[in-house]
Amino acid sequence: MLDLEILGHMLRESTLIPIETEYDKHFVTLNEPQSPDSYAIIRGIPSNAIVIKVDSFESPDKIFKGANGECKRADYVIVANDGNKKRIIYIELKRTKNSWNEIVKQLTGSLCFIRYCQEIGKTFWKETNFLKDYQQRFVSIGHTGIPKRKTRIEKLKGRHDSPEKAMKIAWPRYLQYNQIAGGE
Repeated sequence: MLDLEILGHMLRESTLIPIETEYDKHFVTLNEPQSPDSYAIIRGIPSNAIVIKVDSFESPDKIFKGANGECKRADYVIVANDGNKKRIIYIELKRTKNSWNEIVKQLTGSLCFIRYCQEIGKTFWKETNFLKDYQQRFVSIGHTGIPKRKTRIEKLKGRHDSPEKAMKIAWPRYLQYNQIAGGE
């Protein structure tokens, strides 16, 4: 079974965001549920991608104390394999702007969630290479509810392959999947 098929079987439909199509092009709309006017649209997303609303899962604060941010999660994770590139993209949306330290904790919490899914796939689906070889990308999208200005993308040096080096995007209009997926 393919990784995306397993992930699709593993997760409840209510946690998945549908990929939409317009003029034979695929896109996804990511919303902040607390603010209906706060959203980002990502165009050019692979049609077989799985978009997970990670913060729809109940917080693990019944188990963990949360003193170091271990109960936090980012808003979305996109898992995609277009044949050439295997990517897992962690995305935190902010209506305005928030503490960078808090955003890093949220992105890190979602990384832990995906690692948990990876162990579930290895153990219960007997797929020892489940979600192996996927490159990680981390993105913080801010000012999603403010009247739009020109989209600003700020990259730190190198790839945005860890929560601390996340790509920062402000005032998103339409984002392209390849922009946030980054290069090899």
